[in-house]
Amino acid sequence: MTTTNKALSRLGLAMRAGKLVSGEELVLKAIRSGEAKLVLLAEDASEGTRKKVADKCGSYGVELLIGFTRFELGGAAGKPERVLFAVTDRGFADMIRSGWVQHSEVENIE
Repeated sequence: MTTTNKALSRLGLAMRAGKLVSGEELVLKAIRSGEAKLVLLAEDASEGTRKKVADKCGSYGVELLIGFTRFELGGAAGKPERVLFAVTDRGFADMIRSGWVQHSEVENIE
């Protein structure tokens, strides 16, 4: 299994465990309440969404990772296209982050 598949399969595991929130309003609420441990944003999100989420994450000290397309993220979570997720469990956040970092390193090498 490639690191890309690992990151996305971990996202699917978090969804099945009920530890993911999707949708802009629900994710922003999770950030404000301190429930979000990690926020994931599709690389093809609009500039407006990107700025709003980045500003909110910065204000509340929540790590934001950007990558994959809306179709890849949504597919991994068993949903139609999705642009934004909040991971609400520290363990899942750590697992997804480690796969995401490996994904980024692979991209940088090529």
